[in-house]
Amino acid sequence: MSHPRLFIPGPTEIAPEVLHAQTRPMVGHRSKAFAALFYHILPRLKQVLLTQQHVYITASSGTGLQEAAVRNAVRPGRSVLNMVAGAFADRWNKVAVSNGKDAVRVDIEWGRPIRPEDVDAALAAGGFDAITIVHNETSTGVMSDVGAVARLVRERYPDTLILVDAVSSASGVRIPFDEWGLDMLLTSSQKAFALPPGLAFAAVSHRLLERAREVPHRGWYFDLLTLEKYLAAGKTTPATPAISLLNALDVQLDRILAEGLEARWARHEACMTMTHAWARKHDFELFPEPGYESRTVTCVANTRGIDVPDMIAFAREQGFVIGNGYGNLKNQTFRIAHMGEHSPDDMNALFDALDAFLVR
Repeated sequence: MSHPRLFIPGPTEIAPEVLHAQTRPMVGHRSKAFAALFYHILPRLKQVLLTQQHVYITASSGTGLQEAAVRNAVRPGRSVLNMVAGAFADRWNKVAVSNGKDAVRVDIEWGRPIRPEDVDAALAAGGFDAITIVHNETSTGVMSDVGAVARLVRERYPDTLILVDAVSSASGVRIPFDEWGLDMLLTSSQKAFALPPGLAFAAVSHRLLERAREVPHRGWYFDLLTLEKYLAAGKTTPATPAISLLNALDVQLDRILAEGLEARWARHEACMTMTHAWARKHDFELFPEPGYESRTVTCVANTRGIDVPDMIAFAREQGFVIGNGYGNLKNQTFRIAHMGEHSPDDMNALFDALDAFLVR
């Protein structure tokens, strides 16, 4: 192996041809050549995000689009409900507060999913323009049933917009944006998309754009109406785009669609199943509540009391990088990502290395 292989929840492994695409000669970002690239990307990105509505690309991390979501969706005098069951939902709450939004925070025990009844109890108070929910918490390895939550919100609170962080699940898991009636699904490039960090993608509903027209002070860089204005005029992006990263995206979208979305989702699930079996074989428990385990990253509870940093160091010596627990879960858990480019053969190679540590 030319480098230690990444089995962490991002950045993930990148195919050589995708990396190489970044070396294409530079073009002007207002040139016809770049416009051709950009408008070749958008329809394929819509395919991957399972939407016929609006799709936007920004040069930012996924956190930037968390900010875009709350800035565009919440009107003065109204509130946003932040469902917090992990570190990245906590960040979204901090983003909402720092943008001056009236953010109502509901904390759920780490390891539990967000359930429709949790959301129903909170939204019943009224006054909410939007709800934020993290689909796949990389800090806990929990995947919430966003489809069920969205159904509840659309039926009982139809004016409440549904904003979903799918940073570590989009393209690795089926998330039917239009079918579920979501209003914003945000993600970024360095996880299941298996791209270098630096790009963020959003699927956005028509009704969120209409809501944004009622929101003053949306900012500029993350103003959805400004992004839409440029696309409607046949332009590309308001600010200078990350051209080299978009060249990589261009190649990776071809690879994703050539594999087939169903096959890609099945591969991620197969790698998850293997990881769960490995953990249980060695008498580890899984941290998430049963039935809500992520299909892109497994959070293993350190029920054997092993020296997690020692195992991580040993694995790195063998050419593999896995993750410690996040925040307060450090050393109490460890995380093995199986997203992006990983195959069952890759997982078996990693497990052989971890087995060598455990029998040592």
